[in-house]
Amino acid sequence: MRLSQAITVGMRAAAAVLAAALIVAPALAAERTVTVHAGKADSANYLLARQFAEALALAGNGAFTLVVAESQGSVQNVADIAKVTGDYVFTAAPSVIRQARRGDKPFTKNPRYDRIRALFPIPAQTIHWVVRRDSKIRDFADLAGQSFIPGTRGTLGERVTEETFQALGLHRRVQLIDSDVAGAPAALKDKQIGGFAIVGSFPLPSLVQLAKTTPIRLLSMPQSAVAKVHAADDSLVAIMIPRGTYPGVERDVTTVTLPAGAYTTLSMSNATAYALTKAFWTERTALIKKNPAWAAILPTKLVTLGVRLHPGALRYYREAGIAVPRSLR
Repeated sequence: MRLSQAITVGMRAAAAVLAAALIVAPALAAERTVTVHAGKADSANYLLARQFAEALALAGNGAFTLVVAESQGSVQNVADIAKVTGDYVFTAAPSVIRQARRGDKPFTKNPRYDRIRALFPIPAQTIHWVVRRDSKIRDFADLAGQSFIPGTRGTLGERVTEETFQALGLHRRVQLIDSDVAGAPAALKDKQIGGFAIVGSFPLPSLVQLAKTTPIRLLSMPQSAVAKVHAADDSLVAIMIPRGTYPGVERDVTTVTLPAGAYTTLSMSNATAYALTKAFWTERTALIKKNPAWAAILPTKLVTLGVRLHPGALRYYREAGIAVPRSLR
């Protein structure tokens, strides 16, 4: 079955699809427990992990129990491959896996990191720079002299905003406010700030709600800034937020994003990796109904995984007729 057919299969057919996989892989006949590590319980990746774990368990028709555990994020998830026993799936940014393989701090060189393999992509964390549409701020240069909330201290939003303002020569011309981004929409609505940065998989529900009551504009990064930010931090890649993603935003917006994926190690059997990957794509339509961010996960996103596929996952993609980049085989 080609992926164009597989990803449109409804919930009723999901169990039958995975049942066929189990016939091919009798080793999965008994229930298996899969440990899933994401981020902190209030993080975007933790929510995504809960969603795909529930979908895989449903598609498995009792073949899997997926236990989602809170973690400190990608760094801990990668480091834990030496600690977690049994089948282990974790979310991470591919840049963190590259960092671990190089032995860069906080990692030390360990051959275990070379055994990490990819299963499927998950929605990336995308930077949104938000201003009022009825303000005079139409591009980044217009932020000069304005106050701006870059994101909660220590977050991806704060770091990337500062890098972007440096690249555009705005770092001394914009007043950055140290404030929790949770209060930023209300501050923008009351015209207390010029704008704010918020990170997440689009469409962000909080931003959709804001746009329904307050006209917003998303600032689009010039290509020169994208290139400079990527040069400073190669974990970030350019992405386009399509027009119409948010109410009133009627143009495509260029920004940067941190790709992420679901990974495992070669300790997982080919049969398990195959069944989990097949179940994920089968349940994609159901996932979109729970969270529209999953709509962005298409076969073309495989390239963002940055790590070779697990042999079991690769088998599924080949059977589904999906073109796999050479670097992932």
